[in-house]
Amino acid sequence: MIFGGGMEKAHDVLIRNLCEHTALAPEEIAEIRSLTFTQRDFAPNENFVHQGDEPEHSALVVSGMVARYHLLGSGRRQYLAFHLSGDLPDSQSLFIDQMDHGLSALGQASVAFIPHRELFAAFRRRPNFALAVWRETLLDASIFREAITNNSARPMPARMAHLFCELFYRARAAQLVRSNRCRLPISLAQLGETLGMAIATVNRTLADLRQSGTMDLRDSELIVLKWRELQRLGDFTPAYLHLKRQSPPRL
Repeated sequence: MIFGGGMEKAHDVLIRNLCEHTALAPEEIAEIRSLTFTQRDFAPNENFVHQGDEPEHSALVVSGMVARYHLLGSGRRQYLAFHLSGDLPDSQSLFIDQMDHGLSALGQASVAFIPHRELFAAFRRRPNFALAVWRETLLDASIFREAITNNSARPMPARMAHLFCELFYRARAAQLVRSNRCRLPISLAQLGETLGMAIATVNRTLADLRQSGTMDLRDSELIVLKWRELQRLGDFTPAYLHLKRQSPPRL
């Protein structure tokens, strides 16, 4: 289904995201606006990139949230990362022949697709734009490294608190936080498949965090009540996100 929200929105969210870490000149912004974006809506948990695909387009999250995952032989998923408005979740597809992971909507999401051939032509004309997209892949790698550390070295409450801190912090950078709330359409089962927890452990850990008075998760919405305390519980230091223009929440 073609999404009818207008092409300008897709251009704007990509420019806003890249400007979080790279200074773009007016001619580079004009180059991005000249790209062809084909935008589609996806239902919750609908896949749009599969392991083994050989894509000819790169995806841009326009609205909603997207999950990156590995599909195991048993059919179970290990969620690797979450992507918000402005993210290029499969920019690696520009440089590898076959996808080694999948992408799906997490809740309803709108995604725009940009032809690789147009991106490569734009990179040749505007090398700084190419560097900005390359930097996106390096930021992904930084988040992956932190996720490995989080899931293997932190105790359960810190592990969950850290994930909530990261998503809230990134949502603020993407201008998706209203007051102290942001959308987080994730199920308890998906939380477990992200953090390496059994469902009973997810319930118990979430209850402990609620009891601490630092946050709540209700109706697909993350509510941060005491940011500094949640940050302390999660051992969260945002330097690995490399967001140059972001200030800490005042909660």
